[in-house]
Amino acid sequence: MVADQKGKSDISFAGTFASSAFAASLAEICTIPLDTAKVRLQLQKKAVGGDVATLPKYRGLLGTVGTIAREEGLAALWKGVIPGLHRQCLFGGLRIGMYEPVKNFYVGKDHVGDVPLTKKILAAFTTGALGITVANPTDLVKVRLQAEGRLPPGVPRRYSGALNAYSTIARQEGVAALWTGLGPNIARNAIINAAELASYDQVKQTILKIPGFTDNVVTHLFAGLGAGFFAVCIGSPVDVVKSRMMGDSTYKSTLDCFIKTLKNDGPLAFYKGFIPNFGRLGSWNVIMFLTLEQAKKFVRNLESS
Repeated sequence: MVADQKGKSDISFAGTFASSAFAASLAEICTIPLDTAKVRLQLQKKAVGGDVATLPKYRGLLGTVGTIAREEGLAALWKGVIPGLHRQCLFGGLRIGMYEPVKNFYVGKDHVGDVPLTKKILAAFTTGALGITVANPTDLVKVRLQAEGRLPPGVPRRYSGALNAYSTIARQEGVAALWTGLGPNIARNAIINAAELASYDQVKQTILKIPGFTDNVVTHLFAGLGAGFFAVCIGSPVDVVKSRMMGDSTYKSTLDCFIKTLKNDGPLAFYKGFIPNFGRLGSWNVIMFLTLEQAKKFVRNLESS
């Protein structure tokens, strides 16, 4: 996984950070069309009445991807990829790079044997919260750019690109606005990080105890899918609140967004985009962890030579 079975990192923090940032960035490039579809579905408000004009514009994962590609062009599916890569370099590198040191801190230097699941969850929760606190501006800009396609034809776009979005938000709304949605974002990413890293760690550890399984691509594949599934099941409600707060400035607070979403759209709204979210996170985790394992192997050989 993120380390060997003894829980002690065998490569440097810099090596782990670089491997994690690279793996997360590659996964981002491959899966961001699904993320764009997920954000559009989450931002879509519930239709009222029977008027055709109020029928949902986006329907399902493939339908949403098709609608975006048809109306805005294929390139629109990769809107937000630049801040997405900014985010993964920062957040991906920090949350995974710090996981082993934090886990070792929680269990103590004299610990022997398998690390308890509770310690894995606590360590991943901690690094997820710390990492996204640093990377929140990149997440905000990514969601804002992905939401641009909802504007009616002819309406000028607010941002010309990622760097312009950073400066425009800071200038018009204040620097603090770059940390809009930090509360639900910390909750989402700490929870999802705990689900991803701890479940990958635990699933991989369990699989390796089954006769015939070794530390190879097949094991990494199953563990990555498990990590994605647990992350979506646990993190979907806070993910919806985070996307709505970042994409719609009318919400006053996290609680206000939660209450209005529940009141206007019903409890199922918190699992809006569940299928594209799992398609995105499931594939994202498989690509990321497969790449991470190989990248760490490369760095390990590099550092030992």
